[in-house]
Amino acid sequence: MLDQILCIDDDPITLMLCEKVIIKASFSNEIITAENGEEALHYFNTLKYTNTENQLKRHPQLIFLDLNMPIMGGWEFLDHFKSEAFSEFKDIKIIILSSTVDPEDREKSKAYPMVIDFLSKPITLTMLEYLKNKI
Repeated sequence: MLDQILCIDDDPITLMLCEKVIIKASFSNEIITAENGEEALHYFNTLKYTNTENQLKRHPQLIFLDLNMPIMGGWEFLDHFKSEAFSEFKDIKIIILSSTVDPEDREKSKAYPMVIDFLSKPITLTMLEYLKNKI
């Protein structure tokens, strides 16, 4: 079981479903949500400035990321998140969870080393079992 997961999606129903399935599967102790990439980056910036070197740095081990969101989409989030500014979070794995079926998106995701899989919405218990074995 993971300690903490971040779900980034602009659809409140998708976020609610994510939370319910993750809880039912006992996949994570804590689920944090963000409605777009900008909100997620703000969350990570807050972590950077509230954690001191003496504290245990606690952050998500896994991110479920939607691609198509207003304000800041998944691709923009990935571009910012892979930068030096967020290097202390480079061990976080990302699963793209999207409704897109475009093979170009799947191929593009391979350019981001932190992206370990590309799955289709909605999240399911079967997906989480698959991920438990993969992580």
